[in-house]
Amino acid sequence: MSRRELLLLLAWAVIAPRTLRAQQKAMPVIGFLCSGASDAFASAAAAFRQGLSEAGYLEGQNVVIEYRWAEGRYDRLPVLAADLVARKVDIIAAIGGTPPALAAKNATATIPIVFGVGDAVELGVVASLARPGGNLTGSSIMATELTPKRLELLSELVPQAKVIALLVNPNSPESEPTIRDAREAARTKGLDDILTATTGGEIDAAFASLAQRQAGALVVGNDPFFDGRVEQLVALASRHAVPAIYYSREFAASGGLISYAPSFTAAYHQAGIYAGRILKGEKAARSAGPAANDV
Repeated sequence: MSRRELLLLLAWAVIAPRTLRAQQKAMPVIGFLCSGASDAFASAAAAFRQGLSEAGYLEGQNVVIEYRWAEGRYDRLPVLAADLVARKVDIIAAIGGTPPALAAKNATATIPIVFGVGDAVELGVVASLARPGGNLTGSSIMATELTPKRLELLSELVPQAKVIALLVNPNSPESEPTIRDAREAARTKGLDDILTATTGGEIDAAFASLAQRQAGALVVGNDPFFDGRVEQLVALASRHAVPAIYYSREFAASGGLISYAPSFTAAYHQAGIYAGRILKGEKAARSAGPAANDV
């Protein structure tokens, strides 16, 4: 090898990695910030990618998605959101309820954020659905607001139940409005007990206490933590012979008695479409919309 060829080879060894990094930086990056675990939210991620593809973006081809999973530990979300901001992602998709949306909102006022939450106004995510403003847009998934309807349906299905219990995750910002709405509806429907659980062991203990509490039926409050416990919740309801109503179709599909819920899949699909539009140049401060319903 000649001296000239050696110098050219050395120069290419220095330039090539820089060129590759420049090409990688040119590809937009979406930060996928999720409150749950990857297995529990696999369908949510798939729906998001489907919406993104309809806007012309395919993961690994013309867009990169960096996933961050809190696995039900909401206290991890601020750190995960800060990490995505430090990596200078182009968009943050806040998936899995209100906690990731608020964590992303607190982490950045400039990077566009796409969310799917409950009452986005009441929970402090945006000031208005018609004019969310700032760097946020998305869908308002009215799951908590359907708690009274779930209580009504369950009381009609199990009229002999004198006591109906409600199971919530006290760490969720939506637990308080869930309990409030349930108690308001319970004036005529018979809700008489509030159970809480933040771990798998506490879920076991909550079900074990139902007989002692003389609860004849159970309403499972909506929370991403429970999304990772579908099989456990359905199995325990069956084992203890407790009729239960759930907030997501996945529970019924896994053998649960009944669900009455908005379509989370539709909301996450819509989030993917919004993200694609933003990558094409639209502003995030567009109107937020409701999600479709599943029964």
